[in-house]
Amino acid sequence: RRRSAINAAGCPLPSVPSVSGDQDPRVWSREEVGEARPVQIVAADEGEHSFSLQEAALERLLLQEHLEGLHVVVVSVAGAFRKGKSFLLDFMLRYMYRQSSTSWMGGEDEPLTGFTWRGGCERETTGILAWSDVFVVERPDGGRVALLLMDTQGAFDSQSTVRDCATLFALSTMTSSVQVYNLSQNVQEDDLQHLQLFTEYGRLAMEEVSEKPFQTLMFLIRDWSYPYEHPYGLEGGRSFLEKRLQVKQNQHEELQNVRKHIHSCFSSIGCFLLPHPGLRVATHPQFDGRLRDINEEFKKELENLIPTLLSPENLVEKEIGGSKVTCRDLLHYFKAYMKIYQGEELPHPKSMLQATAEANNLAAVAGAKDLYTKSMEQVCGGDKPYISPAELERRHAELRLASVRHFRSVKKMGSEDFCRRYQEQLEAELGEAYASFSKHNDGKNIFHAARTPATLLALILLLYVVSMVTGFLGVGSVAALCNLVMGAALTALCVWAYVKYSGEFREVGGVIDQVAETLWEQVLSKLLEVVRSRVLGGGRVSAPRPRLASNNNVKKKN
Repeated sequence: RRRSAINAAGCPLPSVPSVSGDQDPRVWSREEVGEARPVQIVAADEGEHSFSLQEAALERLLLQEHLEGLHVVVVSVAGAFRKGKSFLLDFMLRYMYRQSSTSWMGGEDEPLTGFTWRGGCERETTGILAWSDVFVVERPDGGRVALLLMDTQGAFDSQSTVRDCATLFALSTMTSSVQVYNLSQNVQEDDLQHLQLFTEYGRLAMEEVSEKPFQTLMFLIRDWSYPYEHPYGLEGGRSFLEKRLQVKQNQHEELQNVRKHIHSCFSSIGCFLLPHPGLRVATHPQFDGRLRDINEEFKKELENLIPTLLSPENLVEKEIGGSKVTCRDLLHYFKAYMKIYQGEELPHPKSMLQATAEANNLAAVAGAKDLYTKSMEQVCGGDKPYISPAELERRHAELRLASVRHFRSVKKMGSEDFCRRYQEQLEAELGEAYASFSKHNDGKNIFHAARTPATLLALILLLYVVSMVTGFLGVGSVAALCNLVMGAALTALCVWAYVKYSGEFREVGGVIDQVAETLWEQVLSKLLEVVRSRVLGGGRVSAPRPRLASNNNVKKKN
């Protein structure tokens, strides 16, 4: 059963209430008349697993005239799905609308309205929602700030990838001044590891972070069952979290790194222990948030929690790079961050299984390739003599097959299709390695190594003969041109010899090799083929004549 203050969804946003110590208690009735509502500011595309910023809605929220120039406070609630985040935010709304009254919690029979919430096991919130009323709060020092409340899609539901969860958590953490990390019963190690992953994903998207990139993190432990060890509330949470995030010398390095990372990301970290709200809240399908159905101890601690986050003296103004952020600035940051997450610059976060399977397969690929490389070094390494291309290819085929067998024999995580991609990667890398070995082997061929000087010498000899013949025939211009080109070829030969001897000007040597190779393939080799065909062709023509004559002579004798 859903409870929401949504009404007239297409109507313009209402004017925003100003909250101060002398406010009329009757002002809070705005919530009940249904003008305020949750507004989708980041929408989720479940099919594409992508998110889009609802710029028009966010502009209507943050660019209202009475918010011009005000610094902004952003309180966001994030965590696993179906853990009561929207339920908690609705009590925050009650506090903001009614904090000047004697009891902001409301009447015992009053249903809880605001952000959409319900019981059950399926998710409710998608993307990121913000409350349409941006509250203007007067601080104890006389200053005024704008307060924005955000609700975030729950993590780890059956329809979200790790990247989806990381993107939303990181985006809400980057844009909020207080991030409430909503957890159930305890802070487990996987909760800290997920927090490490999500915050690192956010830090990657931020430009040059020299200081701690995020502001306040509040661990909110719901359904706390150990008040005899750590009492409910902020003080019990402080002692509990201090113990849980302590870095010890005898801890494994992985556990130490998680804790160091969390401390390095947030300028302030707190914890609040909240009791279970009662069996009726958890199990009754018709529960609609009435206080009479909620455990008294829960209500007592809730009365302490909400002011801890939202009372004027406790508000934390949003800062980025050490500078306080206005509502207009926050809009620009939202746009910039969304553009980064919509692009492909950032690596995609993966599940622990996928990351481990990738690491397993990459290690197997590296081991198999190393086996192939070492074996090929024994065949045609730097100190080995030249081997015929056919023999080299045969040995490559044998070693390639052995390398692939080695890869397949290694125990790896992941499905057959998953591992097949890495086998294909291995085969491609082996092909590249073979091409490198083949080129290296060709370099050992004395005829291949001598191709450039042989080509240049042949060109010089040819030009010399042509120059002599044309000079003898009186065609001086052609002879002069041949002499000029012959001089250039001789100079190139000397430069090539110097490059090979000294190792300097390797680029020049490479150009000479390319020119010589082109000359050989396009001119000299074809010329040589023509000469050879004529010589061999002439031999074939003259050879039959004696046989014909011999046959004729035989016939004549007969």
